[in-house]
Amino acid sequence: MTETTPSQPMPPQPPDGAFEPYKPRSPEVRAVLDALGRLRQDLFTDAFAYRPLPPLSTERPLARRLPGPLRKYAPWTIHMAVAAVGVLALLVSVADRQSQGPAIALLSGLLVLAPVLLTLARPVAAFWLSLVVTWIGAVLSSAWDEWPWQRGNFLSHLVVLTVVAVRTRPRTAAWMWAITAFYGALSVQLLGAGHYLNDVGSMLVASAIVLLAVTVRQIRREAEQTVTAQQTQTAHERSRRTLLEERTTIARELHDVVAHHMSVVAIQAEAAPYRVENPPPELEKAFVTIRENAVAALTELRRVLGVVRAEDYEVPDAPQPTLADLDALLDNVREAGLAVDKGVTGAVRELPQGVELSAYRIVQEALSNTLRHAPGAGACVEIGYVIGGLGLRIVNGPPPQPALVKPSPGAGHGITGMRERVSMLDGEMTAAPTSEGGYEVTVFLPVAPTREGDA
Repeated sequence: MTETTPSQPMPPQPPDGAFEPYKPRSPEVRAVLDALGRLRQDLFTDAFAYRPLPPLSTERPLARRLPGPLRKYAPWTIHMAVAAVGVLALLVSVADRQSQGPAIALLSGLLVLAPVLLTLARPVAAFWLSLVVTWIGAVLSSAWDEWPWQRGNFLSHLVVLTVVAVRTRPRTAAWMWAITAFYGALSVQLLGAGHYLNDVGSMLVASAIVLLAVTVRQIRREAEQTVTAQQTQTAHERSRRTLLEERTTIARELHDVVAHHMSVVAIQAEAAPYRVENPPPELEKAFVTIRENAVAALTELRRVLGVVRAEDYEVPDAPQPTLADLDALLDNVREAGLAVDKGVTGAVRELPQGVELSAYRIVQEALSNTLRHAPGAGACVEIGYVIGGLGLRIVNGPPPQPALVKPSPGAGHGITGMRERVSMLDGEMTAAPTSEGGYEVTVFLPVAPTREGDA
């Protein structure tokens, strides 16, 4: 017995050319389509959207100069100026249409005024309304020497172009000028046959000059805003970089301080058993544990903090400065011409090396700022050893008048570095000008009390 498989019906074939490969559009076609898309976006999409002109700020220089009763009207200066020009176009249109009767004259004047006022709320719609009003005015006109813009319509449309260009973007101004040129040429060809003169050329020249001036102003303002934003960002990045550099410097110094102490602990723990005759095994084991922990901590410290060292950074041969080296620093600045006095209150005692190093650097930076910004002024350094911490006060007087040496502008990062040092030690700092014209820096660095010291 033979089994026959039924034949499957053939699927319908697609029409010829249905699956032809996609052919990309030519650059010219893409350019035209992009231009039409931008035209639709600028002048057709949301053309009647409500976009009221915001009032001006009362903090502008011109507004601040106005007397009190007039200052409250300063935010509406532009609105009143646009309305005044619209009224002027109305009066011009009414004067030109007096021969056609008061009704036609008043109607023409109101039609001229409407698009000018509309620019304050719906700018793109005002442009299209101005074209419609221009056509209505040309149809109603009996004059043969002005076509298609009568004098009132001419002024009205020019004002509309200017206000809309100010309120939109330069690309929109270019589209409006092109449409105005097309509208003028089309009106002359279709409806202006037999007219002796037309003012299309005058409109295009005048509007081109106005729109060019507005466009240049907008481009310049955008460039200034861009430069201001870039300068602000650059200043912010410079401040952050300075802060990171100062933190890196502090981390390096802390690395040196802590590594030195941990190395001393490891060496003393290794040598301690040899200073005791017949030490017990428990003591030897304890010292071995201390040394191993110190070496492990030192290794971890170098692994974590050592990454902040640059390749060309060299560990200083001399120990880091402390408050004991402050007299040498004062002698150095005195040789540079700064008359500085030093005062110490409280019981002088040895503080943690990180605190003494930060205090030394703060005094050094404050005196450097005095030399830079107030040359010739005197300074005073006050150090107070108090319970729970260390107080610093560096104050300088105003520079003498006339000064023999001009102030040297700095980068403004000295105060930032001092604040960073104080914040890393959980301290407090104030820096502000004095009432006498000088500058004062006050710092408090907390220090935990010890059994031998503060109690």
